[in-house]
Amino acid sequence: MKIAQSFFKYRSYTPIPLVLLLLYQAHPGLPWIVPGFGLLFLGEAIRFWAVRHAGGATRTREVGAPSLVTSGPYGYVRNPLYLGNMFIYAGIVFIASGPWMWELFLIAIIFFTIQYLLIISLEETTLEEMFGEHYESYRKHVGRFIPGLRPWGNTVRPSREHFSIRETLKPEKSTLMNMAMVLILLGGKWLYLHL
Repeated sequence: MKIAQSFFKYRSYTPIPLVLLLLYQAHPGLPWIVPGFGLLFLGEAIRFWAVRHAGGATRTREVGAPSLVTSGPYGYVRNPLYLGNMFIYAGIVFIASGPWMWELFLIAIIFFTIQYLLIISLEETTLEEMFGEHYESYRKHVGRFIPGLRPWGNTVRPSREHFSIRETLKPEKSTLMNMAMVLILLGGKWLYLHL
């Protein structure tokens, strides 16, 4: 569990080596930039929807939650933030393109799948202790990574339907800034290669 706790605590920093490798080998351009941006926007849309329902509690360094959120995307999949991140990472790999694109795509998917499985095992143990049978029922009916076609029918409504856009943007600001920074660096690499 110690490694899972480390991955959880430093999950914002673990993409840095991959990003540096991507920047080094990047050769942005067609045809991969279009699907890359599509995956990037899809991932951020999933994240934004999830944060609208869970709020700023998603940015904590402590495992746990003030309440069990099962509405919105959480009614379809238990880990929409991690699923959204996977789409974002895949999108950035495609936008970067380059000679090692498929290898880096595979490395990213394998690394983040392992990282998230470790983190999720830690989170699930904690949520089971906190929410007992309700969490067990939720876990039985909602997939870990693969969304269901319909939301889980036994959703518990949060104290309000969802957080406002402003309340959602505040915790999501660092994700948006990190994506913008990587895209600016990739744009700089494109200019360097084409000027």
